[in-house]
Amino acid sequence: MASASIDVQDLAGVFAVPPLPRRVGPRRTIDFDAAEAVAKHIQDGGITRYLYGGNAFLYHITLDEYETLLGWLDGFDPSRWAIPSVGPSFGRAIDQAKLVKRCTFRSVMVLPCNDPRDARGMETGLREIADACGVPLILYLKSEDSFGADRDAGLDAVARLVRDGVAVAIKYAVVRDDPRQDPYLDGLLRRVERPRVVSGIGERPAFVHMRDFGLAGFTTGSGCVAPALCASLFDACRSQDWTRAEEIRASYHAHDAAGRGAELVLELADR
Repeated sequence: MASASIDVQDLAGVFAVPPLPRRVGPRRTIDFDAAEAVAKHIQDGGITRYLYGGNAFLYHITLDEYETLLGWLDGFDPSRWAIPSVGPSFGRAIDQAKLVKRCTFRSVMVLPCNDPRDARGMETGLREIADACGVPLILYLKSEDSFGADRDAGLDAVARLVRDGVAVAIKYAVVRDDPRQDPYLDGLLRRVERPRVVSGIGERPAFVHMRDFGLAGFTTGSGCVAPALCASLFDACRSQDWTRAEEIRASYHAHDAAGRGAELVLELADR
C-alpha cells in the first residue's frame, strides 16, 4: 500500500457528501456538467473536501460508470480533496480497487457492509482492499455491529487498522436519540485518537460531537446546498464559540421539526 499523504490536520474540516446527478432518460447516465456545478457551488461556499459515497448512491453504480466517475474526480483541481468510495461488498471493492490504483487519490472510503460479518473477517478484507487500492482507507461506522456482533472485538479491529496505517480516518455515523450519550463512541475514542474521527451524520449531532467528544470535523449533505452556512458552523465549533454554533445548529433542527425541508433548501441557499 502506498504511504499516506494525510495527517490529522487534514481531517479538521467539513466533508461535503454530494449527490451524483443523472440525466433524464432510459439509461440515466451521470450528468457531469450538473455534478461540476454542484461541486463549484460547494467550493464557492468554502468547502473543499468532497466525499462521494452514500449520497452519491455508489452502492449500485456500474463498473463502467465508476471508471468514468474516477476519471472526473481525478481531474479535480488540487484545491479540492476528492474521496471516492468502494464496496460495499468485498468482491466489488476489489474490482473497483484496480481502477482506483490508476488514479492519484489520497484515500478511499469503504461503504458499510450489511452482510453477515465478524471482526476478523472485516479486518482481513479491509487490509486486502487497502492493499489493492494502493491508498489508505476511511472506515464508515454506521452501526454498533459494523464489524460484527462482538462490539469490543470490532473496535479492537478498527484500532489495529488505524495503528497500522491501513485506515487514516473514521466516519462515525451511529445515530443516537441523544448524541451526548454514546458508549460505543466512547469505546472507539479509547482506542483511536480523536482527530482521526469525523462526525458523519450532518450538522445537528456534529455540534455535540465536536464540543463534547472532540471530533475533528463532520460530513454534510445540507452543505451541498448552503456551504457557507455549514462552513460557519465548523468555524464556530473550531473557535469554541459554542453559543454561535448552537444558534446555527438550531436553525437546522427548527426547520426539520416544522417539516419545512423544501423551504430550508431555499432559505439556506441565500445565506
